[in-house]
Amino acid sequence: ANLAEPLTPRELEILGLVTQGLISREIAEMLARSRLTVECHIKNIYRKMHVTTRAEAVYRARSLGLVQ
Repeated sequence: ANLAEPLTPRELEILGLVTQGLISREIAEMLARSRLTVECHIKNIYRKMHVTTRAEAVYRARSLGLVQ
């Protein structure tokens, strides 16, 4: 993928769950993390992908081949 800064394995995992339509609270429960921790990861994902919304992140992740 042509990101200036690569996503960490955890960020890729969370991005995959975001593309499945899960919200932060659901992701947090699945990963046994706090919602704030998940939202911090999501903010980092947005920054690295240069997007501002979940829809943009999902579209860009798919176009870069980061998720199915």
